[in-house]
Amino acid sequence: MIKVGDTLPAVTLTEYVEVEGNGCSIGPNPVEVAKAAAGKTIALFALPGAFTPTCSAKHVPGYVEHQAAFKAAGVDEIWCLSVNDAFVMNAWAHDQKTQGKVRMLADGSADFAKAVGLTLDLTARGMGLRSNRYSMLVKDGKVVTLNVEGPGKFEVSDAQTLLAQAKG
Repeated sequence: MIKVGDTLPAVTLTEYVEVEGNGCSIGPNPVEVAKAAAGKTIALFALPGAFTPTCSAKHVPGYVEHQAAFKAAGVDEIWCLSVNDAFVMNAWAHDQKTQGKVRMLADGSADFAKAVGLTLDLTARGMGLRSNRYSMLVKDGKVVTLNVEGPGKFEVSDAQTLLAQAKG
């Protein structure tokens, strides 16, 4: 499992882009984690699935609500990762009103989740391999804090906990 001091894995996520700019095409676009994290402070949180109860009712809304406070604490971007495709993450972004506040990044094949050693096997519940619920503060690609939830819990990966660490 990834730990404080480790570098984020060099994997590629996808993000649905709705407007043309800087040569990006509309639709799913690759996001090379190492390149996207370079020189930035990122509040990253991951969760089992888009549109799932805890993720939609508590996890994402907390980060959307506290986006300005994260910015004031020196966080450049907030990333939400889930083992879903970019189309689902885009629909969820609309539902959660994350535009301009939280980047909704798809880890469609669970490459990031596997690389950081934080997978959650929900095959018995018909959901396959997913990401565990966690949050981390990342500076220039290196993990500064890491908050991993226990099974079925939502106690340490919330926005308030990571915000306090960012201010820390």
